[in-house]
Amino acid sequence: MTQARYRDLVEWPLMATALIFLAAYAWQVIGRVEGASAQPFETVLWITWGIFALDYVANLWLADDRKRWFIRNLHELLIVVLPFFRPLRLLRLVTLLSVLHRTVGETLRGRIATYVAGSAAMLVLVGALAVLDVEQNAPDAKIQNFGDAAWWAITTITTVGYGDLYPVTPIGRIVAAALMMSGIAVLGIVTASIASWLVQRIEENAEDVAAAAGEKAAAAEEPVRAEMAVLLAEVRALRQEIAELREKPGQG
Repeated sequence: MTQARYRDLVEWPLMATALIFLAAYAWQVIGRVEGASAQPFETVLWITWGIFALDYVANLWLADDRKRWFIRNLHELLIVVLPFFRPLRLLRLVTLLSVLHRTVGETLRGRIATYVAGSAAMLVLVGALAVLDVEQNAPDAKIQNFGDAAWWAITTITTVGYGDLYPVTPIGRIVAAALMMSGIAVLGIVTASIASWLVQRIEENAEDVAAAAGEKAAAAEEPVRAEMAVLLAEVRALRQEIAELREKPGQG
């Protein structure tokens, strides 16, 4: 079993686990489920979280160079370990995005527009849930329901920022900063994709023009080549006749 083979095998199961994780978290946050009623959701969250942790361990075990993989993926270790502490549970959503990026991102490689649209929608949803989780019970909170949270997330990720809704807690502001940077990154991907597409189209058109010009030049040269072939044949025939005449006695 290689790491690449393992990733291929767990790609879709991991995405299904991530979606279950998201559904349980969203239900708990939007429904404001607390106390004993929240225990089933917490159980689901911890089970899916355990699957993410096992995925990290499996990737580390199957890596060709474990030390190098460990050092290059320290961020994955942090987002697996830190959310075990209650105040940092929002970092669970970072792992969710990481899993979805690894599965959906590679599945939709080459379909940049679809991937960017899906990533933006997922960022809006995750950002709305994250800010609602920390803001809805805060004193003087402006964001108190999912509708407000979704509207705030959309205006934030698009860098519009009307200012009618904004987080008042420190963690909520951290979420806002992360969402704004994500929005800039998404816009950058869109811009880069459009520029890449334009360059590709220009190169393809240039190649088509060059090929068409080459075909026209070849077509124009064909009659000349045919005439040259006829002339060369006549010259060879004349040379042959001259040689024959020189070989006959009395001719010179």
